[in-house]
Amino acid sequence: MLLKLPKSFKLYTRLVPIRFASKVKNDRGVREITLCHPSTRNSLSMDMMCVLHEALVEDSRNVELRCVILTAEGKIWSAGHNLKELQPDDLEFRDTVFQKLTDIVLDIRKLPVPVIAKVNGYAAAAGCQLAASCDIIVASDKSMFSTPGAGVGVFCNTPGVAVGRVMSRPKSAYMLMTGLPLSSQEAYVAGLVSKVVPESELDKTIEEIVCAIRSKSRAVLGLGKEFYYEQLNLPLEDAYAKAKAKMNENLQLADCKEGMQSFIEKRAPNWKHT
Repeated sequence: MLLKLPKSFKLYTRLVPIRFASKVKNDRGVREITLCHPSTRNSLSMDMMCVLHEALVEDSRNVELRCVILTAEGKIWSAGHNLKELQPDDLEFRDTVFQKLTDIVLDIRKLPVPVIAKVNGYAAAAGCQLAASCDIIVASDKSMFSTPGAGVGVFCNTPGVAVGRVMSRPKSAYMLMTGLPLSSQEAYVAGLVSKVVPESELDKTIEEIVCAIRSKSRAVLGLGKEFYYEQLNLPLEDAYAKAKAKMNENLQLADCKEGMQSFIEKRAPNWKHT
């Protein structure tokens, strides 16, 4: 898939960098998307978000796709929205900008494969929102997270939706109301980050996670991911009632039957991803 991008930025996978284009290539079932526009600190301009969104959801039903990695080049993972796009007195355009990122984070949740944020830098404002919206967030010990918008007169309301759902109220309120950054270790303790590793071990850790995902049935993970997010919003009794039904649905999958049979026969499963 070759995407023609505006010359205002470039978005490319680590494997195939092209100056004004993005070649999004699967590597053994992994789609890695790298933000790379250092002059705007990898800001989520409208152009950037449009191409990111397309790369994220392209061919998502293909069973060969096993996971998506979102990463960035440079010390700034993403500085958030491009503030120059929010200055013109054009309510319709500003609303479109905010809606585009909303569409992206909602589609991350809807994707039938895990989405991993690989953070090695500073994720701020809408950049923090994007990272927090991924299923798994792995950060290097050099990373930081913040929602500093109020400092320039724009409270991080939309990033607050993301961080407020993965962190405790005191920690997320601290981020939103002070704008002060959290180190990756502080973000881990607060529940924003899944795992923190030394910068030198980040690639190795991501590969270990990817291998763990590849070893499982896409159909089983897809069904499980969908229900995991659904049950978070349910009362406890309703969640368990629906979980019981989902377990029975899971047991009807061909890959579930194969998985249990392979366990009994003490062999590796032969997944069909169905």
